[in-house]
Amino acid sequence: MTSQSQGIQQLLQAEKRAKDKLEEAKKRKGKRLRQAKEEAIAEIDHYRLQREKEFRNKQTNVMGSHGNLSAKIEEQTTETIRNITSSYHKNMESMMKNILSTICDINPEVHPNFRNAV
Repeated sequence: MTSQSQGIQQLLQAEKRAKDKLEEAKKRKGKRLRQAKEEAIAEIDHYRLQREKEFRNKQTNVMGSHGNLSAKIEEQTTETIRNITSSYHKNMESMMKNILSTICDINPEVHPNFRNAV
């Protein structure tokens, strides 16, 4: 009986050691999972920062060129307005004379399609 009792004790001790090893393995697994998660989060943050930096650079390049285009368009618009105003002042007098002469100087003529009823 003592040998059976010793055998049972050995089995219980072996079972306890197996249970301890299993718990230790679960703890290591949980620790490794947390570590992997932290590494993944760090890698994602690094990637996100890198992509945001690239985006800001591209946005700066595009917006910078938009700023240059805006200034160029503003300059062209100002030049066009200046040219139109200059042309208006230069040609206003002659156009007014032309319009007034067309309206006021009437030369009555018989239309070529008019038939004499006589």
